[in-house]
Amino acid sequence: MSTRDLDVVLLGATGFVGRLIAAHLAQTAPEGARIAFAGRSRRKLDDLLAEVGPAAKGIELIEIDVRDWADLQALVARTKVVATTVGPYIRDGMPLVRACAAAGTHYCDLTGEVLFVRRSADECHETARESGARIVHSVGFDSVPSDLGVWQTARTAKDAGEGELEDTVLAVKALKGGLSGGTIDSARQQAIAARADSVARTVLADRYSLSPDREHEPKGDEGRVDGRSPHTPSAKRPAALGPVASVTPLGPAVEGLVRSGLKAVSVRQDEDGRWTAPFVMAEFNTRIVRRSNALLNWAYGRGFRYREVTDLGRSPQAPARGALLSGGLVGALAALSFAPTRAVLDRVLPKPGEGPSQKSMGAGRFVMDITARTSTGARFRTRVAADKDPGYTGTAVMMGQAALALALDEDRLPDMSGVLTPATGIGGVLIERLVAQGFTFDTEQLPSD
Repeated sequence: MSTRDLDVVLLGATGFVGRLIAAHLAQTAPEGARIAFAGRSRRKLDDLLAEVGPAAKGIELIEIDVRDWADLQALVARTKVVATTVGPYIRDGMPLVRACAAAGTHYCDLTGEVLFVRRSADECHETARESGARIVHSVGFDSVPSDLGVWQTARTAKDAGEGELEDTVLAVKALKGGLSGGTIDSARQQAIAARADSVARTVLADRYSLSPDREHEPKGDEGRVDGRSPHTPSAKRPAALGPVASVTPLGPAVEGLVRSGLKAVSVRQDEDGRWTAPFVMAEFNTRIVRRSNALLNWAYGRGFRYREVTDLGRSPQAPARGALLSGGLVGALAALSFAPTRAVLDRVLPKPGEGPSQKSMGAGRFVMDITARTSTGARFRTRVAADKDPGYTGTAVMMGQAALALALDEDRLPDMSGVLTPATGIGGVLIERLVAQGFTFDTEQLPSD
């Protein structure tokens, strides 16, 4: 690393979210940090530099085609960290992961794609462990609040002498922001892959499919099947994923996914009388959190059970709102899985590179509460929040600070390498950086029941 002439390369810097990250890096990187913006078009890179203004002084511009293997190898050999927004990752991301893993170059991205993370782990975890590379997936709204919030909760409970985490729920209390065209395109590509590939469908159906040790994970709904405890090893790891197959007619298989989705998105009323519905990112975030637990040798606990919901409150209208939300999620999954309905959606949904206005992003915010019961019966709550658009300005800060932490705080990072998560690859260092940027990560012990 000491021979490299760059600290951070931001790849995909001219896209909508990429420009936000570029501006954040230029404004917050310490003096002397060696930053580069990379993309396919030199003209767009020049425009970006002018857009960022004086804060971009000294930033290098690199024109590169990510499909050119020799160019990728040359790029990763120059830098300590590559932060990439180039997606959909399942289609475009694996060559860069392979190059970073082989070169010992740290890497971070914004993926919310289960299939991509699984393929990355299958192909590159051992190579990255040997080279010392930290391949840290999902350092944006997917999945920093979830992953670091649970990590902090578990650490606080342990420090208080209150044992390990058991039932743990993330509840979205407030969420205002939009979905980017890139995020929608990622969902589209994953739906295509699931429709075409039975192994992909198996991975998407398994809540522990990102675990590095699937044989020692629980099986079934919230870790329980037919009365067995969540500690019971059962299901073996599915076969490794191959390349994304071309789409073939598999109507019954997609119908099975939708039925599975309907089961997963039920509207519930908890013991406090509050209604909850699914959180749109739960199917991905929960897998990242469970991967963290396994990578940390089950530091959260063997009895750790985790889910994410949207808190709808106690009003009489809450169940109806939840039903509409749940139906919308399942309908979107079905629509993206079939070419005719996907074509209709493509005409109205944001395209990759598109995003909301500055005014709209300025009104964004999110508040999430993670509530956990421990093995001693104690209860803890962690609030993760920020007055930023979660998918845009908030994600820009999360990724920018993650990249800077990987490049500049290496001596304080967890002693791990391989295909990692925000909690296992960066951990408390990223929490410190985000708090300094105005984010909230507050944990308290609640009164016992």
